[in-house]
Amino acid sequence: MLNFTFHNPTKIFFGENQIAAIAKQIPTDAKVLVTYGGGSIKANGVYDQVSDALKDHQWSEFSGIEPNPQFDTLMKAVAKIKEEGITYLLAVGGGSVVDGTKFIAAAARFEGAEPWDILSKHAKVTDAVPMACVLTLPATGSESNTGAVITRGTTKLAFMSPYVQPLFAVLDPKVTLSLSERQVANGVVDAFVHTMEQYLTFPVNAKVQDRFSEGLLLNLIEEGPKALATPDDMEVRSNIMWSATMALNGLIGAGVPQDWSTHMIGHELTGQYGIDHARTLAIVLPAVMKVQREQKRGKLVQYAQRVWNIVDGTEDEIIDQAIVKTEAFFKEMGMPVRLSDADLDAASIDVLVAQLEAHGMTTLGEHGDMTLDVSRKVLEAAL
Repeated sequence: MLNFTFHNPTKIFFGENQIAAIAKQIPTDAKVLVTYGGGSIKANGVYDQVSDALKDHQWSEFSGIEPNPQFDTLMKAVAKIKEEGITYLLAVGGGSVVDGTKFIAAAARFEGAEPWDILSKHAKVTDAVPMACVLTLPATGSESNTGAVITRGTTKLAFMSPYVQPLFAVLDPKVTLSLSERQVANGVVDAFVHTMEQYLTFPVNAKVQDRFSEGLLLNLIEEGPKALATPDDMEVRSNIMWSATMALNGLIGAGVPQDWSTHMIGHELTGQYGIDHARTLAIVLPAVMKVQREQKRGKLVQYAQRVWNIVDGTEDEIIDQAIVKTEAFFKEMGMPVRLSDADLDAASIDVLVAQLEAHGMTTLGEHGDMTLDVSRKVLEAAL
């Protein structure tokens, strides 16, 4: 196992009717800005619950944060913070709203001339407006980690800072019952691939992390299809919601090598072609497994045996079956697994590789050996 430091300070309020907890968690003298997306929280009752919880607070709101939150939109919220003297942010929504609010928090107190430098030049974040969140779509794990992904035009970049770690997060599975089938499927696959990015690398005898990861994968494989078949099952939604949080709160990634090449390539698919983030991951991950099978051989065999219970055959046969099973699971969740499933052909590959190069994504993977040529092979394998 690799050396690591693990600390997760986000307080979690999990379960039905926990939104009321925010009343006592946010200082009463704070000037709160509630951020959200397209307004679905007003249709599903979440907005009313938040409003009631904040009845003794001074607060205003900022709406319109998009899926794949756009820099220009977020900067409007930064201006509002400065104009109104906002001292606390409450993100209400899915991962995009939480990610966007993290950037707003950092940009509002950024001392440089250009806040985009936080993403494009990795400018250091030294302060941020305190923030918390009410999660409505389990997927990204952003509710209890330090990372965020922001889009500007067709460029999609990430940053991380402990200053934007949510102070607390409310996870009420009941609010997820209003999600569409596509949103549910996206969330399950997003959490699945988050786990795989930290698990499917090379062995370092990190038995605790491996077993946690395998448990999360098994849970998502079991509960994901149930969420589509029985959309009102609260127990299923609870297990999915907690799995998505545990997949990216730092626990399973502590002391192990991590990959993230699937995400980096997937970001370019979203940026260039507007494909849902999770759907890009379902396209790219099986291709990464195929192209990088030698680098990942040990963990691929372990994954096949422990997650899919594939024990018969040669190592190569076992790995092949595991890839087939992974693709079948994604298909069961209604996901594309090929570029052609998203109406893209070989012509898109040059565009995507050029974007990877432009964004400095030239040495990806847990070994840093995924050059642009290797990324091209991955995309070709995904055709």
